[in-house]
Amino acid sequence: MDLPLFDEPSHPRLQTYEHDHTRRWSETISRGDAFAFVMPEYNFGYNAALKNAIDYLWHEWNDKPVALVGYGGVSGGLRAIQGIKPVLTAVRLQYAAEVPIPFVHQIVQDSRVEANDPMRKGAEGALDALARAVRLRDAAAAGQA
Repeated sequence: MDLPLFDEPSHPRLQTYEHDHTRRWSETISRGDAFAFVMPEYNFGYNAALKNAIDYLWHEWNDKPVALVGYGGVSGGLRAIQGIKPVLTAVRLQYAAEVPIPFVHQIVQDSRVEANDPMRKGAEGALDALARAVRLRDAAAAGQA
């Protein structure tokens, strides 16, 4: 999406987007039912690009489930995953699952990640959790209609 550092003059809750990149980002996120954020851990935290992408929007994130895939060294990105949870709460994203990937440098071959069994099982569990969260959300919304 090539989002610059947040540059909208109004708060995202107002949805008065002035820039085409924000409108495109809003349309993209509005189409999603659930999300998986894949993030590195740097200096015990999540990366600025992910935070910036989240900060651009508010309504579009509301009540959508998210799985967090963190990667890094010994912690497998868990510190980044824990650090971003308050941000998710602020935009009303619903945490559904996490997949830590430790020692990522050991599984990168020719610029590609070669998934191992724990990673595959973790990804399957996270996708199942996202699907379950979407079904529960939709069922609750149908019951309130």
